[in-house]
Amino acid sequence: MTADQPQVELNRRTVYIIFAALLSAMFLSALDQSVVGTALPTIVGDLGAVQHEGWIITAYLLTIAIVMPIYGKIGDLYGRRLPFLIAIAIFVAGSTGSALSSAFGELVAWRSLQGLGAGGLVILSQAIIGDIVSARDRGKFMGPMGAVFGIATVLGPLLGGWFTEGPGWRWCFWTNVPIGVFAFIVAFFALKLPRSHATKRFDLVGAILLTLATTGIVLVTSWSSITDASGYDWTDPALLAMIGGTLLALAGFIVVELRVQDPLLPLRLFRNRTFAVSVSIALILGMTMFAALSFLPTFLQMAQGIGPTESGLLMLPMTIGLMITAIGSGLLITKTGRYRIYPIVGMAISTVAVVWLTRITAEMSMVLFGAMIFVLGIGLGLVMQTIVIAAQNAVPPQELGVATSTNNFLREIGAAVGTSVFSTAFTTNLTSKVTDIAKDAPAGSIPSGFGPADLTPAGVEKLPSALHTDVINAYAESLAPAFWYLVPLAVLGTVVAFFMKEIKLSTTAGLAARGEAVSVDS
Repeated sequence: MTADQPQVELNRRTVYIIFAALLSAMFLSALDQSVVGTALPTIVGDLGAVQHEGWIITAYLLTIAIVMPIYGKIGDLYGRRLPFLIAIAIFVAGSTGSALSSAFGELVAWRSLQGLGAGGLVILSQAIIGDIVSARDRGKFMGPMGAVFGIATVLGPLLGGWFTEGPGWRWCFWTNVPIGVFAFIVAFFALKLPRSHATKRFDLVGAILLTLATTGIVLVTSWSSITDASGYDWTDPALLAMIGGTLLALAGFIVVELRVQDPLLPLRLFRNRTFAVSVSIALILGMTMFAALSFLPTFLQMAQGIGPTESGLLMLPMTIGLMITAIGSGLLITKTGRYRIYPIVGMAISTVAVVWLTRITAEMSMVLFGAMIFVLGIGLGLVMQTIVIAAQNAVPPQELGVATSTNNFLREIGAAVGTSVFSTAFTTNLTSKVTDIAKDAPAGSIPSGFGPADLTPAGVEKLPSALHTDVINAYAESLAPAFWYLVPLAVLGTVVAFFMKEIKLSTTAGLAARGEAVSVDS
């Protein structure tokens, strides 16, 4: 900040107005990750690209992951107001283009642009809260942010199903436009944050290498969906080249970060035990919980024969559990100043929930299923935002954005890797069981084209009664044991949480700590 630049006055009214814009932005990003999944079969059917549907999800997740560390660092170096406004504008432009797309290639390109904006919405929203609110008071703001994420996770499939069955899938994207415009207007007038003048050069080489490494990780873990392959063929030169290039880019990134004057992701931060434990939990959380959540709505549609809208409704217990603990723990952190216990208890509860999910069956009561995911939501709510607060509080105020982006970046990478491993374990079991069903079925009872790759909720519903029962049982019996692959990771997350060192929460907002704002009580 220059000497003639006035300081920002942080009063209660200003903070709450800014918070409204940040909640809108977080809701946009979280909703768009889940709303498209339900509508995906209809979208690719309309655009004639069923065999390439994985690219719609992969393009979005890839660009989000790539830009997270970049937004975090740019915000630290130059200020967060302008990058935040740009991120909203990019996201709205990407949403508009996606809604107007008439070809599959167009949609993938516009979804990529959406991701470039969405990555900034998540990182900058959380970092701006760190700028305007002290770590001690941050819990009562981070809790609702976690609750909004949970609401969007369940509301997304609900809206996606309703749009698909009603006004059309393009409304999955049109809905973002008015919310985005509202967030932009509020942020433009209320988000009065100072601009910084960096004295060090942006780590461009590090950013390029991290982009290449992230791209490789996401593409390798999404290999079966983006190539339409049945699995990993380790003799495929393209796959081997992708893995080799990813490892080289990752090694190059580490070398650069150790030598550059102002690294994109300072590796010295990992010497801080609280920071290292927080981001490690984020990685494990992504690998376990988000992998588990991605398959549950489809299980409901397959096993219970319900539509996408109803499957979204049946996921509500998880959201309720998450809201209770996210908001409750946030208020308790503000009141007591203690936070270490919540990741420990939350990861332990989440582990119990994952173990419980190994008991799911095709005939199970939806009340019992609701209890399972309610417990999972309770655990997630205790962890998700608490580790962000811990990571932010463990670093200097000048590196708030880096701390926030590292936490979210590792969670996204964990989700990509975990979902891939979980999907491989599940589909391997399912392929074996469905193949056996086809072999044992009476001659003439198998529909033409029947196979593991063609199992959709609508297709399963049309199967003959005996075959229908066998297939949905096979689906449940394949999914349930796959959760055991996640249990060791969840246990590891619980153990890692015990090593978190509780650092006293700062009572000064990030901007005030950097001398860029004055906090007042009114």
